[in-house]
Amino acid sequence: MSELNELKIGEIAKGLRAKKFSSVEVTKACLDRVKARNKDVNAFVLVDEKMALEQAKEADKKLKEENSGSSAGGAGVLMGVPVGIKDIFNTRGIRTTCCSPGLRDFVPPYSATVVEKLFDSGAVMIGKTNMDEFACGASTEHSCFGATKNPVDLSKVAGGSSGGSAAAVADKMCTYALGTDTGGSIRQPASFCGIYGMKVTYGRVSRSGVTAMASSWDTIGPFARSVEDIAHVLGVIAGRDRRDMTTLDVPVPDYSKFLGKGVKGLKIGLPSEYFGEGIEKETRDVVMKAVKKLEKEGAKVVEVSLPSTKYAIAVYYVSMPAELSANLARYDGIRYGKKAVKNEGDLIDFYFETRGAFFGDEIKRRIMIGTYVLSAGYMDAYYKKAMKVRTKIIQDFADAFEKVDVLIGPVSPYPAFGIGDKVNDPLAMYTADALTIPASAAGLPSLACPAGVSADGLPIGLQIIAPQFKEGLCLQVGGRV
Repeated sequence: MSELNELKIGEIAKGLRAKKFSSVEVTKACLDRVKARNKDVNAFVLVDEKMALEQAKEADKKLKEENSGSSAGGAGVLMGVPVGIKDIFNTRGIRTTCCSPGLRDFVPPYSATVVEKLFDSGAVMIGKTNMDEFACGASTEHSCFGATKNPVDLSKVAGGSSGGSAAAVADKMCTYALGTDTGGSIRQPASFCGIYGMKVTYGRVSRSGVTAMASSWDTIGPFARSVEDIAHVLGVIAGRDRRDMTTLDVPVPDYSKFLGKGVKGLKIGLPSEYFGEGIEKETRDVVMKAVKKLEKEGAKVVEVSLPSTKYAIAVYYVSMPAELSANLARYDGIRYGKKAVKNEGDLIDFYFETRGAFFGDEIKRRIMIGTYVLSAGYMDAYYKKAMKVRTKIIQDFADAFEKVDVLIGPVSPYPAFGIGDKVNDPLAMYTADALTIPASAAGLPSLACPAGVSADGLPIGLQIIAPQFKEGLCLQVGGRV
């Protein structure tokens, strides 16, 4: 049998109920893996062993009551299963830093809605995972706790901004993890690390208690080592939340029922722009091999066009910094965040000193871009024009989905790159999200799936994009890749 930390959610759930092992034993196996590997991978920035074992003991107690018939109602599939949580989710009484120097010692007084849902389901939190500061980055190199390394090859990045969550799951430090995806921050690290990652429809999962980056783009989703596990987690965290008015009152289906349906009769669209210039041949070939497999299983493959794709990066890097600039205005050392060491001079000087000391270079760069495009005389030229082009991107997808059921393309133009290769070249770094940003712009669900490996053994992923609230369709196709 596999080591306990290598098991998937369903396997753990069955084993716990069959009394083959306990949640405490599974949790200890994950904690042992963290102790052995985290010093090299740097996936976790905080591990609370005491709390994890207490939660595991409580899960074992509830499962015992269920087996004895003294429990009112059955325990859920996540009961007693270890999870890693990106350090952007508020966790009551547990440090939450967004991996920023300005929040390094912040302990929130409440938990995010999704964290509450997981805890109510009996999840066991191993700890908080590393990320790019305030989720700004594509490599998890912009963290005050240092870079996360790819467990497949420690010389490569794990992707970003949710690189810690992806690396923790890929390296079997936890069974599944939560991340956020604004322009690709779940799908790209999932692809780089060779696991599954789900970007949901905008408004499908509550963002309450999750530090905002770009409020009209941010989404919450899971990482896991199987499509089945993604379905299990999504079924728990999805749904309307009165504390987040952007969540919609759309029924949450049983996502597991989409698994095993097959792809016969489905129309799969291949956007020509996702296989053209800038996409490495090896990546293209691996993805096309997976598409051919689906075609053999009865799917019909159709070439489509998303002509506005080429503008997606420009739209994102106007819109996202503008929203980030507004969202991070509160971190001034008075309303929120650390105060500067010195407090001399007038209020403006205090702001400059505080924000200068406690924001990293990438955050400062994006705040300056965002403030510029929102300033008088430039909003019409940049921000409003970007919003009009975003509408064009949305229309491209609408037109495509009149012809096909789902779209498939690479997640990234290339596999994981070397640590330090792009960190000093922001424009080169931004291209890592060239193929994930369009679905984010349109608020569409997209599932990253392992498709193969490069000649160097690095994972290559593909993404399955579906119409809004069709996460189940992504899982249906992803289960056959």
